[in-house]
Amino acid sequence: MSGRFKVGVTGGIGSGKSTVCRVFSVIGIPVFSADDEARVIMDSEEDVRKQVNQLAGSDMYKAGTLNRVEMARLIFNNREMLMGMNRIIHPVITRRFMKWKEKQDAPYVIFEAAILFETGTSKLLDKVITVTAPVDERIERVVKRNSLTREQVMERINNQSDDQVKISLSDYVISNCENDMIIPVILRIHEELLKLANNR
Repeated sequence: MSGRFKVGVTGGIGSGKSTVCRVFSVIGIPVFSADDEARVIMDSEEDVRKQVNQLAGSDMYKAGTLNRVEMARLIFNNREMLMGMNRIIHPVITRRFMKWKEKQDAPYVIFEAAILFETGTSKLLDKVITVTAPVDERIERVVKRNSLTREQVMERINNQSDDQVKISLSDYVISNCENDMIIPVILRIHEELLKLANNR
């Protein structure tokens, strides 16, 4: 992944990383969402569909598109299956990101992904930002947004790296608590990234 300056934005479920990325997008920085791309890939790539069915041991595409409810039930209760799914999807996401970034006309680009360190993608990026928020706030946000139970949200949180691990591996941290003013922090980081991108 040489060429354009690449910045990762990560954070656990409900941390608000998409909110942070929307601010970057508003100020003109292109954002590539790994989660959005994964949804497209799982429905459109024939080879991926075959591998997903092999992993699940059944046809997950009976309705034509992936049965996401059933897949979530399978992978969030089985760490091996979750890791297997990541091994299928993330190399394809990375290849698509590499092609996408070359078409962007900005000083730097953002790769947004919930599991950046877990997949090793962070090693391919120039800088990484982690977005954090208290667990209770994260649970509340996801319960409202996705109509999940608190137990289901905790399953997902427990399947992701601990915030302290992410923070220790990151170049920048944005706290996205309810009372935090995130825009000034984002603008300060943006100014630093512009300097780094222009001086490389």
